[in-house]
Amino acid sequence: MVAPIVMVHGAFCGGWAFEAFRAPFEAAGHTVHTPDLRGHAEGDRAEAVAGVSMSVYAKDIADVCASLAEPPILIGHSLGGLVCQLAVRRAPVKALILLAPSPPWGVAGSSMEEAVTAFGLMVGAAWSHSISPDRTLMRTYSLDRMPKPEREAAVQRLRPESGRALWEALNWWLDPFMTTSVGVGALEAPCLVMVGQRDVVHPPMTARQTAARLGAEYREMPGMSHWLLGETGWQDVASAAWDWLAQVKVRDPA
Repeated sequence: MVAPIVMVHGAFCGGWAFEAFRAPFEAAGHTVHTPDLRGHAEGDRAEAVAGVSMSVYAKDIADVCASLAEPPILIGHSLGGLVCQLAVRRAPVKALILLAPSPPWGVAGSSMEEAVTAFGLMVGAAWSHSISPDRTLMRTYSLDRMPKPEREAAVQRLRPESGRALWEALNWWLDPFMTTSVGVGALEAPCLVMVGQRDVVHPPMTARQTAARLGAEYREMPGMSHWLLGETGWQDVASAAWDWLAQVKVRDPA
């Protein structure tokens, strides 16, 4: 049986973010699930994400994994990569591929952009509210290598994000509950961390530290930025992920 794949989107997005990236895996015979994180569906109210914790996102994705006929391959982007790291401790998976993932508890950011974003969420008011997407920042740092028509289409689909989840992810050292901790030791499933060479949202140094913390393999994509799942060159990312799955023997033979 060909393993199912669950793809988990990042902050301010929805399952739509994988519309292109899922295609090669489906063409190879995999059933691909791209769930919307809680409160991120297009019809949801802006307040639907208010107060939602990273632990809730992780439980929801673990429940999706547990509902499938066999353990899936998990692919997560950005904040969704951190959700996957937390979910893998709650449900069995065959493998984990993290695209420009947010780092877990204990891994510090390595860029000014990361520090500025975290500082902006230090105020307690952000905890209980939804945060509207900053479309200018998304255009500049996350979607910067997408063709303009595709970039603008993506910007229009952005959703509010949970201030609590962002605070837990970005200010982990202030969280007495260690919500984004992945526990002690390497993950039980084989894991690949991929990052764009030009990514400033979660830059290579941060991604390399995340890979080391998880006991994962690390791969840097030359010339690429943060939107590895859809910017120019995303096909190379999908191909590298496919090759890695074959290498660790979790992909069925063609």
